[in-house]
Amino acid sequence: MELTEYLSVLRKRWITVVLLAVAGLAAGALASLMAVPTYHTATRMFFTVNTGDSIGEMTQGTNFADQQLSSYSEVAKSPMVLDPVIEELGLDTNANALAGSIDVSRPGSALILDITATSSDPERAAELADSVADHLVDVVAELAPQNSEGEDAVAATVLSPASVPGRAASPNIPLNLGLGVGMGVLLGIGLAVLRETLDTKIRVDKDIAQVTDATVIGNIAFEDTGTGHPVFMHDDPRGQRAEAIRRLRTNLQFVNLNDRPNSIVVTSSVPGEGKSTTAINVAISMADAGAKVILIDADLRKPSIGEYLGIESRAGLTTVLIGRAELDEVVHQGESPTLHVLPSGQIPPNPSELLGSRAMSTLLAQLTAAYDHVIIDSPPLLPVTDAAVLSKLTGGALVIAGADRIHKAQLRESMDALERVDAHVLGVVLNKVERRERGKYYYTYGEYNEPEDGSINGRPNRTVAETSARSTWPGQPLAQRR
Repeated sequence: MELTEYLSVLRKRWITVVLLAVAGLAAGALASLMAVPTYHTATRMFFTVNTGDSIGEMTQGTNFADQQLSSYSEVAKSPMVLDPVIEELGLDTNANALAGSIDVSRPGSALILDITATSSDPERAAELADSVADHLVDVVAELAPQNSEGEDAVAATVLSPASVPGRAASPNIPLNLGLGVGMGVLLGIGLAVLRETLDTKIRVDKDIAQVTDATVIGNIAFEDTGTGHPVFMHDDPRGQRAEAIRRLRTNLQFVNLNDRPNSIVVTSSVPGEGKSTTAINVAISMADAGAKVILIDADLRKPSIGEYLGIESRAGLTTVLIGRAELDEVVHQGESPTLHVLPSGQIPPNPSELLGSRAMSTLLAQLTAAYDHVIIDSPPLLPVTDAAVLSKLTGGALVIAGADRIHKAQLRESMDALERVDAHVLGVVLNKVERRERGKYYYTYGEYNEPEDGSINGRPNRTVAETSARSTWPGQPLAQRR
């Protein structure tokens, strides 16, 4: 992942990072409250060398004392020193346990040792450090060799006794809180990146590019009102989704310029990705541009075009295919005079066979000759093979990918299904793009002020209630309208 991708992940999953940072802060605070306060204090000891007066003897003595200091650091934590300390202070412990509370260090190269004691009682810490230093003085006197004059070659002296500490050395509350927040942020970033890496859902264009070489030719926003009012080309002609459909219509005009298909199968991988809504609005958009269009509901498993448009669907495609009705008897005209709709008809027991029949091929040939565009709404690719069958009979397939609705593996399987039948894929439309991603594809050009009379481009603008109260489509067969 590149830096921009990491930043994008953090923008998308910043709540995870913040929550874990807060959790880290709470953990640091809890650890500080539960920790037993401890106090540190130190006694400083100075070591001298009794040697001769010559420079050589003094140098040798200093080197000897320097070498002995590392040994005295260990002696200070030995039973030889700590057993008398335990007895003097009346401690209920042993030398090995007490050694964990003693630290001996040498600051710099001077002949000095610092005896640091740790205790939950500040006064006890001072007493412990001083007692260890006092008994170390005695032990050094016992262990130090004597010089030629019978004096100890090395002598230890308490340079500064321990003072009673005024505040606890631990817990360090600011440090604990800072570490908690830092660890929480790092964990949050790691979790966000891990979730992004393991996330297999289709959300943006690059997710589609990882699955297929097919071009993304459209991005349509998600709206909460989309299901209740699917014909947004008429209900909201200036909305973002309507503009996205117009861009999709334009992009379709540039697909295969030398052999532009006039029959298009609209499909998806699974139900709920918005293929039917897209098919309806693409057909309306093409008709609004002046083309003669027919919209066919070929989803013979779960037809929805008639329900969305408010037209009678008991007679339609299946009725024509089995020879019980003529085409002009079941085709409905839309609001636009150049838009016709062929509903599904009754659901047959053998949809795949019916859609792949010679009658269907003949019907499509008739329609493609009579119309500029034939838009066919078909079932999803993964549950059934109907869309793959239809794609062989038409000029191309338009695959709808619902953002945050399907996984990459599902889209890959759908594209493979089309490839196996050698279908021509016109492109992929990323539908229902969430608000956080919407800004990448949409912007508002100017402001729209609705006329006082409520019209849009000179046409009456019906309210939602009025739109729901009556069908958007007259719902009469062409034969009855002649």
